[in-house]
Amino acid sequence: LQFFTFEQYKKLLGYASLPPGLAFAVAGLGSGLTEAVVVNPFEVVKVTLQTNRNAFTEQPSSFVQARQIIKSDGLGFRGLNKGLTATLGRHGVFNMVYFGFYFNVKNILPVNKDPNLEFLRKFGIGLVSGTIASIINIPFDVAKSRIQGPQPVPGEIKYRTCFKTMATVYKEEG
Repeated sequence: LQFFTFEQYKKLLGYASLPPGLAFAVAGLGSGLTEAVVVNPFEVVKVTLQTNRNAFTEQPSSFVQARQIIKSDGLGFRGLNKGLTATLGRHGVFNMVYFGFYFNVKNILPVNKDPNLEFLRKFGIGLVSGTIASIINIPFDVAKSRIQGPQPVPGEIKYRTCFKTMATVYKEEG
């Protein structure tokens, strides 16, 4: 999904008068946002299953857990789409930085004729791109985990929105 939508956004942006470097970053952002909308409900189910430690002996299936979430909290931002903004930030920022950096640097560094050195060039660019993108998207990932995971006080919602969660975590934990 990530690479397919990136290619589609790249084609769409080919009609815009953006510099190629910016077009790669914007296409990455679009692919990340699209990916986030698709994967967020699965993330909510996964996090719910992972944090329900009391039920490991009677672990419900993913499908059963999804139905329980929909029944109790619905499809909206308190139910199956809880933490969507943080997931949008996590995937959008990661893909924007990753694809923007990767393709810009790849186009600057000369291609090697030796296939082994060319592999190392692409691997190195991908490693650096992924590392930088991961570092930048950590606050969104933490916010997503806090919003979708169990709240510190049962019955009380402490982590509700993406940026407020980031600010709370920063204030309380650094």
